[in-house]
Amino acid sequence: MFEILTVCTGNVCRSPLAEVLLRAALAGLPGWVHSAGTYDMGGAPMTSEAQRLALLHGAAGDAAASHRSQSLYDQDLHSPDLILVMTRGHRRELLDLVPARLRSVFTIREFARLAAKLSDAQLAAAAAQVGPDPSARLRAAVALVAAGRGMAPADPTEDDVIDPYRQGWDTYQLTAGQLVPAVEQVVRVVRLAVPVA
Repeated sequence: MFEILTVCTGNVCRSPLAEVLLRAALAGLPGWVHSAGTYDMGGAPMTSEAQRLALLHGAAGDAAASHRSQSLYDQDLHSPDLILVMTRGHRRELLDLVPARLRSVFTIREFARLAAKLSDAQLAAAAAQVGPDPSARLRAAVALVAAGRGMAPADPTEDDVIDPYRQGWDTYQLTAGQLVPAVEQVVRVVRLAVPVA
């Protein structure tokens, strides 16, 4: 099975929203998507606004309602095939812990921006070269995405997803406007890399 980890600060807004959207869109594939936060929120639920966004964008209501925040530990960073964080600050924090994971850690918008420059055929071919294992196939596609870093510089602030915590509904909608298209690109890459079981 492949493994994807999404990370934000408190694991009550952005990363669980990405998690439940990815789970819904990747249902039927041999993989596991989970999330965690860099700050311990003590098992708090997703905010009601984040749950509302999850439902509006296709996640199952019980997935959003049952979420409880999880703290990120060093050992959580070794096994995922793809680690998607919400800001450049999160990426720096994770890479300070596990610098060897450089080619697997992206802000979710950075990953989407780089993946969008690759064709379906390129991504599928990269995955096909490593055989049938879903984890290996996703890692191969992720490596191809990572190879595009630095080739097409962008405004680095465009790689962050705004934090809506304790903000109004308008800010939550702005967050969704940044996060949902990025999730769609992640889904595209995973579905091209990993065949349906």
